Amino acid sequence: MLKREILLALFSIFILLLCTFSFGAFYKFPEEEGSKNSEASLSVMSYNVRLFNKYKWIDRPKVGENIVGFIEENSPAILSIQEHNRDWNHYFDGYSFKAETPHNTERSVQVIFSKFPILNKGSLNPEGTSNNTIFADILFRGDTIRVYNVHLQSFAVVPEVNSLQQEKSGRLLKRIGRGIQKQKEQAQLLVEHLKNTSYPVVITGDFNNTQFSSIYKVLKADFQDTFYESGSGFGRSYTLFNVPMRIDYILVDDTFEVLEHQNYDVKFSDHYPIKAKLRLKE
Repeated sequence: MLKREILLALFSIFILLLCTFSFGAFYKFPEEEGSKNSEASLSVMSYNVRLFNKYKWIDRPKVGENIVGFIEENSPAILSIQEHNRDWNHYFDGYSFKAETPHNTERSVQVIFSKFPILNKGSLNPEGTSNNTIFADILFRGDTIRVYNVHLQSFAVVPEVNSLQQEKSGRLLKRIGRGIQKQKEQAQLLVEHLKNTSYPVVITGDFNNTQFSSIYKVLKADFQDTFYESGSGFGRSYTLFNVPMRIDYILVDDTFEVLEHQNYDVKFSDHYPIKAKLRLKE
């Protein structure tokens, strides 16, 4: 039975790799530096911080403080955090404005910190889940832009061989199936919400699924993926059995020009942060 579970795990990785190299660009080679003017640009970071290591998943001191230091060093104008911990809000007093998951819900907390004024904010509150999507309408240099912070349903799969060995394959597959269905519902809720705004849109967050999934394709639609526009390398934002995966994204509509995209190699969470530099087209 243990061998069967290990084979299932290895087969899953094989399928992932097969899809990776058969159905799309997984590794993006860096492009030559252009003459893109960064004047009046907007930097946006998305980061699942896993509660700032509240439960000591990473056995090192001051992991939360390291996350804060990293963010301060890179100083994005807009910061979308998933799996936030409100106890850490006071570390972000450099941001004058914020939108966050309402206090009167039992949902995983998300926040959008902004150095520019927030004119309006809200929460989509999908049913039957602790996950959520929030948004903020932000006044940026005379224009209003809408920023979404998305955290789609997790499959709740612990990426360790011992955990998979103890998991019955049927139960695991059912949980993944339920997770995919929830992701579809949450993605469709966002798609419907997008129809009600005429503002330029930025979608950030943890989709908990790869760029080869139907979930990603539904949300990307006609949006630009900042990694494909200006990124390089594998675009890793998560690692499963040492396989680099991209499950965190910044998507923008065609009113933006993507000047830069960066994936960071800092191990302060189970996710890696990403950042894009954008400019509104004339």
